[in-house]
Amino acid sequence: MNFSENLLYTKTHEWVKNEKNMVRISITPYAQGQLGDVNYVELPALDSSIEAGKACAVIESTKAAFEILAPISGKVTKINNNLEDNPQLVNKDPYGEGWFFMVEMKDTQKLKIFYHTRSTKDCDRQYESGTQEKEMQNWMILL
Repeated sequence: MNFSENLLYTKTHEWVKNEKNMVRISITPYAQGQLGDVNYVELPALDSSIEAGKACAVIESTKAAFEILAPISGKVTKINNNLEDNPQLVNKDPYGEGWFFMVEMKDTQKLKIFYHTRSTKDCDRQYESGTQEKEMQNWMILL
């Protein structure tokens, strides 16, 4: 499994990139692989507030539609408008052009709850043993 060194990860397969008091958010390559071909992404509205653990976006794929849970609370300051016409960017480049949105964090201390890449060896073991697939099924909430 491929992990980017400068990102933090959630148990539900979102990644978070700290950019000062802002974070960039999307899903991991594993998550997009489990979804299949993404054909639509509904992002939160610009300037809206999102709350950690609550649904904030929707991804539709060839398999189904899934809610994405906000990994952190804050105000949405930027969205990736490229996903409107090219939702396949989530599959092609989940760590790059397939990012979802940016959030101004209410509390930067909350970043401490995320997995650092040092803990991704555990994720690799889970992936290889098949336990990560079960976690992925728990992450997906069928609409």
